[in-house]
Amino acid sequence: MFGRIIKPTLFAILQIIVLAAAVTWILNSGAQAMGYHWQWDRVPDYIAIYEDGQWWSAELLDGLLVTIQISLIALVATLGIGLVTALLRNSNSVVGRTLATSYVELIRNTPLLVQIYLLYFVFGPVIGLDRFSTAVLALALFQGAYTAEIFRAGLNSIARGQFEAAHSLGLSRLSTFWDVILPQVIQRTLPPLTNEVISLIKNSSIVSVMAVFDLTTQARNIVSETAMPFEIWFSVAIIYLALTLSLSAIAAWLEHKLGANWRTQ
Repeated sequence: MFGRIIKPTLFAILQIIVLAAAVTWILNSGAQAMGYHWQWDRVPDYIAIYEDGQWWSAELLDGLLVTIQISLIALVATLGIGLVTALLRNSNSVVGRTLATSYVELIRNTPLLVQIYLLYFVFGPVIGLDRFSTAVLALALFQGAYTAEIFRAGLNSIARGQFEAAHSLGLSRLSTFWDVILPQVIQRTLPPLTNEVISLIKNSSIVSVMAVFDLTTQARNIVSETAMPFEIWFSVAIIYLALTLSLSAIAAWLEHKLGANWRTQ
């Protein structure tokens, strides 16, 4: 039994080592061909520094915290916008369906960068939005359009009989939606919702065009001040990868947990 477990594990570790060695060889060969000198020892100084007996966050860590703040606030707004839009698209209101459909089609068929420019340079000054708020709003509106379609698909997958059964038990429309329908929608749409959250985190790098001091902006500033473009951008890529992989692991655990709870009910 242990052999069946240990052998695949050792083989996986061996594959990782071989892959890491191959990537290292490729990077070193490319650097030598360009005459580039690696300075990886300087990278930690841009993540955190030890001074006056305590640790202080440096540029990359400060930028990461801003990226996380933007992503978390935009995520909450995205889920709210997506759910409301999905409900409007499935409603009996002609005006509601028209507005929701127009919003989804407009956002999904225009580039995010163009939307950011319009919000920042045109609408932002009119309604008094700062850079941080504009970044959050742009990401929420963009991802909200895609999230709305995910929620709408989840709502449409619920059998009509469940609505009728809840109504026959005397549940109000709000109680039916909150206690019966929404938990099933979340369970069924969790994988695609996870993809949208990952997309939101990656798209947050685009807000650097507004000089929001997120991870990408801080990296660009460091590169302009040093001769370490490859080290910094590789480090940023690793940070984004760690964020998205951690999120995927949490979503997989949550999906398994929700599925187990649902089966026991």
